[in-house]
Amino acid sequence: MENNVSVSVSLEGNISSLPNSIINDSNGKDTSFINHAAIAWAEMRRQWTGDQEKVPKEASQEPIISWCTTYDDLLSTSERFPQPIPLSEMVDFLVDIWHEEGLYD
Repeated sequence: MENNVSVSVSLEGNISSLPNSIINDSNGKDTSFINHAAIAWAEMRRQWTGDQEKVPKEASQEPIISWCTTYDDLLSTSERFPQPIPLSEMVDFLVDIWHEEGLYD
């Protein structure tokens, strides 16, 4: 009876740390599995997202919404903000307002 072993191998194909009994069959022949679809997917993803190591990290910015801005201040004007408000900043702002008004526990 054949033993089935499930092994997770990185896309780079680094199997040097695996025991020979997993990599080689009983005849000593290399039977390692190479997931070509996963390798192609990783390459396409890298091309689509770009090389993340070369992308500079954004420096911490001052919040776009002032710390003294109220919910009414946001609703009372139809003017656009000078720059887009990051989603995380808007969520933090709304959660703070909801906490103050007892709407978010």
